[in-house]
Amino acid sequence: MKHTLALLLAATCSLSVYAEEKELTTYERYQAWLNQMLLELGADGQFNPDKGVDWSVMPGPFYTPEKKFGIGVSAVGLYKPDLADTVTQPSSVTINGFGSINGAYGLSFSNTNYLAHDKYRLFIDAELMDSPDVFYGVGMNASLNNDRVDYTRRTYAASVKGLLQVMQYTYVGLGIEFSKNEASDAEIEDPQKPWVGQSLAGFPDQQFSAGVTMSLAYDSRDFALNASQGRLVKLDYTHFSASLGSDHEFDRVAVNYSDYYSPDLLDGVIAWQALLEANFGDVSWDQMALLGGGSALRGYEQGHYRDRNMMISQVEYRQPIGGRHGMVYWVGAGTLSDQLSELGQEKWLTTVGVGYRFEIKQRVNLRLDMGFGNGESGFYFAINEAF
Repeated sequence: MKHTLALLLAATCSLSVYAEEKELTTYERYQAWLNQMLLELGADGQFNPDKGVDWSVMPGPFYTPEKKFGIGVSAVGLYKPDLADTVTQPSSVTINGFGSINGAYGLSFSNTNYLAHDKYRLFIDAELMDSPDVFYGVGMNASLNNDRVDYTRRTYAASVKGLLQVMQYTYVGLGIEFSKNEASDAEIEDPQKPWVGQSLAGFPDQQFSAGVTMSLAYDSRDFALNASQGRLVKLDYTHFSASLGSDHEFDRVAVNYSDYYSPDLLDGVIAWQALLEANFGDVSWDQMALLGGGSALRGYEQGHYRDRNMMISQVEYRQPIGGRHGMVYWVGAGTLSDQLSELGQEKWLTTVGVGYRFEIKQRVNLRLDMGFGNGESGFYFAINEAF
């Protein structure tokens, strides 16, 4: 009897060990498959300048209030214009494409170049988008007084900017930008309802804007795509002129203050940003400052809130959680106004959120963010940090 029990116990132990080995083998196979897939996509967490442009391509889902559910594909390429320069941060090319269930699609291109040991910087951006959009009018309280207008917005935009280093971390430069926005297929809930502060005359419409930008920047960030220390203080003044073909003449002043700090007592990075945008003159509906979207005030429907002047502040805690994985937690607030002197006197919108990060290239993250606003929310998929 004792001999039989011993055999049964030994057999049970053998089966248990076999099951554990089989489970471990399955996990190892899954890990091998996942690692191979990431390698095929170029998401190896490294940067090899000898490849020329070292690419990574990542697909992923998103949900935003304006575009609904969709699939995006983001590609980022890092490269060194001068392989002998081992100090300057890598230059980058980022391409984002998306399509969603409500017919939205778009493609954007962003190219940042650090040249001659960072003495010169060249920025090239372009965008093509055809997407459902919303329009309530102008002002923080427009949606309380006006009916929602659903329309289709087609955007063509491009800009080029060059900077020259004049002191340590300090740059001056010039740029030019063009954009064309076409609005069509507008559907108004109640055409008889009066609009307050905004006429529907001329909407839907198309607008062409062209402007020249003068820039002044102080940038001590260690890595622009995902800074862990340093500061960015940037002032842009843009004049949109009829002599360049612009339908409206107006001026824009934009200020960006971003600060990054890695505290000794806290694992990770604290990132803080304040944005100010002020528009003066004959500003068209498509060029007004906006709250919402995937970078500023995540969680709000982009296009819902617009006006001449905008102020936003947001702070993030970027926490590594092991290996190539990380989390982000943020809070933010923003407001709009018609007059710059009244900025901050209107109601404020707040946002909180949490995000997941996966390092696809050295210090370049895949970003999945879930943002919550006042009764609104959005899920965002992108490469590179929000700021």
